[in-house]
Amino acid sequence: MKITAEFVTSAAAAKDFPHDALPELAVVGRSNVGKSSLINALVRQRVARTSAEPGKTRLANIFRVRRGTGPPFYLIDLPGFGYARGGSDGFDELVQMVFARDVASLLLVDTRHPGLENDLAAWRWVSQAACGAALVGTKIDKLPRGQRIRALKELESVFQNSVLPVSAVTGEGLDELWKLIDRLANSPNPPPRNSPPRAMAPPPRKSQGPRKR
Repeated sequence: MKITAEFVTSAAAAKDFPHDALPELAVVGRSNVGKSSLINALVRQRVARTSAEPGKTRLANIFRVRRGTGPPFYLIDLPGFGYARGGSDGFDELVQMVFARDVASLLLVDTRHPGLENDLAAWRWVSQAACGAALVGTKIDKLPRGQRIRALKELESVFQNSVLPVSAVTGEGLDELWKLIDRLANSPNPPPRNSPPRAMAPPPRKSQGPRKR
């Protein structure tokens, strides 16, 4: 199926966002969880810049995406949380601004590290602030097959929600992810928010390790 994707703009303020009322889907996750790599794998071209250096993305990068004959939508690549040079650098304000636009959202979590406190805090916020939200487990290819089922069960137990495992390297789960994106971004009647998003707590400057058991 043909996929078209183009970079539109890097947004720092509300005036920078498109104003043509297309559906919007925000991709959220800790630094180095694989947001940009997954976006590139989804659209089958290198539209999002990737870097091994945490905290590289500091603006909301917006892409116009269309898959097959489906309606187009905007995919918003947000800066990673859990790392900041010299402070949050406006991260909180940027996230508040994006979610005030009634976006749907994907929260990406690393399948190798279930139960990180900042992931859990992000999910509590995103699941209430977004019009629709889902959890995606990245880097499933990094786990031996024998550990995958156990890791996914632990993730779903911690978040008390289903988690879709994907790999930007092997393409595992991408077809299922497209179906999920279509439901979130192109639903004719997205669920209304009951209240405006709450203020997001400042992200920790360093990613926290797994909770001790």
